[in-house]
Amino acid sequence: MNNAFPRLSIAAFTLAALTLAGCSDQNQGQQAAPPPPSVTVAKPTTRMITDHDEYVGRFAAVDLVNVYARVSGYLEKVAFTDGQLVKQGDLLFTVDKRPFQVAVDQAKANLERAQAELDFAQSDLQRAQTLIEDKTSTAISKQTFDQRLQVERTARASVAAAEAALHSAQLDLEFTDLRSPVTGRIGDRKVSVGNLVTGGAGGANTNTLLATIVSLDPIYFEFTYDEASYLRYVRLAKAMGDKDESIPVRLELIDEKGFPHEGSLDFVDNRISEETGTIRGRASFANPDGVFTPGMFGRIEVPSSAPYETLLVPDVAIGTEQTRKFVYVMEPGDQPQAPKMKYVTLGRVYDGQRVIASGLGKDDLVVINGLMRIRPGSQVVAKLEQAPPAGAATAPAAGAAEKASDEKTAPAKTPAN
Repeated sequence: MNNAFPRLSIAAFTLAALTLAGCSDQNQGQQAAPPPPSVTVAKPTTRMITDHDEYVGRFAAVDLVNVYARVSGYLEKVAFTDGQLVKQGDLLFTVDKRPFQVAVDQAKANLERAQAELDFAQSDLQRAQTLIEDKTSTAISKQTFDQRLQVERTARASVAAAEAALHSAQLDLEFTDLRSPVTGRIGDRKVSVGNLVTGGAGGANTNTLLATIVSLDPIYFEFTYDEASYLRYVRLAKAMGDKDESIPVRLELIDEKGFPHEGSLDFVDNRISEETGTIRGRASFANPDGVFTPGMFGRIEVPSSAPYETLLVPDVAIGTEQTRKFVYVMEPGDQPQAPKMKYVTLGRVYDGQRVIASGLGKDDLVVINGLMRIRPGSQVVAKLEQAPPAGAATAPAAGAAEKASDEKTAPAKTPAN
C-alpha cells in the first residue's frame, strides 16, 4: 500500500508533461508559418527597334600631311612644340633666308636691266617706224627696220624671262617659311635647328622630312565586313528605297559601354578584297575634344534591319534552365498564386533591356523583381509596377537590392543574366 501511491503520482506527472509539450510544439508550428513573399510584376515594354551588327576597326585621319623641306638650306627655327595642336597657316619651320634674299635681289636687278633694254629697243623701233613710213626719206632701209623690230622682240622676251626668274626667287624665299597646310596635331620634329635640309623638285625621295600632321576633327573610322553582310546591307538599302542619305552609326571605345558616340557611314569601297573576302567601310565622327586619335581601336554599331516592333524585359527577369531561357509570369486576379514559367527566345540587349524574340505576349505579367524568393509550387503576392523604359539603369539596382534582401532569408537559385 505504501509503494502504490508514489508510482501513480509519477505516471500522472509524466502524462501531464507530455500533453503540455505537444501543445507547445503545435503552437510554435502555427506561429512559424510565414506570409507569402511578394514580387514585382510588369508588362513587357513595346518598342520599335533596329537590329545592328558590330565591328572592330581603327580611327584614321581625314588629312595626313608629311611636311618636307621645299628648299635646301640650314634649318634656322622650329616654331612649335612637339605634339601640339596647330592651325592651318601657322609657322612651323624657318630655313636660313639670306641666300634666297640675295637671289631675289639679283633677279630684281636683272629685271630692271632687261626692262631698260626693252625701253631702248622700243624707242629705237619707234624712230625706225617713223622713218620707214616717210616715203620720200631714204635714211633707213627695210632690213634695218626688221633688225630693230627683232631687237625689240628679244628685249621683250628678256623682260618676261627676268620676271619669271624673279617670281621663282620670291617663291624660294617664301618656301623658307614652312607653314601648316591643315589644322590638326603635329608630331615630333624630325630635324633639329642647325641641320642642313634638302629640298627641291625631288619630292619625298630626296627632300628632308621635317614633321607629320594629322587632322582630328572630323575623323574617320575604318572597318571591314564580310561579303554576306555586304549583300544583306545592299538588299536592305533596296528594300528601304535606296535613299541617298547617310546611314547613322554609333561607336564605343574600348573603355566605354553603350555606343555613346554618333556618326554617319559616308563611304563603302568599290571592290571586295580577293585576299580576305571583305570590303572596307568608313564612317565619319565629330571629334571636337580630340579624344579620338588616328590608329585607336573602337567598336562600331551598324544598322542591319529596318525598324520593327518588339517586346523587351529587364535582363534580371531572365532565368536559365539548362540551355533554355525562361521568365516567370503571373495571372491577373486573386493573390497569392504560384508563378508559371514561360520559355522564351532571347534577342540582344537593347538599351539595358533584353529583346524577347518569341514566347511572350505583350499583356503577360512578368516577374521583374523578387525571382530569388520564388520556390517551385510556392505562392507569392504580386505587386504591379510599370516596366522601366529601355535604357533605364534601374534593373541592375533592383537586382542588387533583391539579392541583399534575400541573403538575410533562405538561400535560393539565382537566375542567369
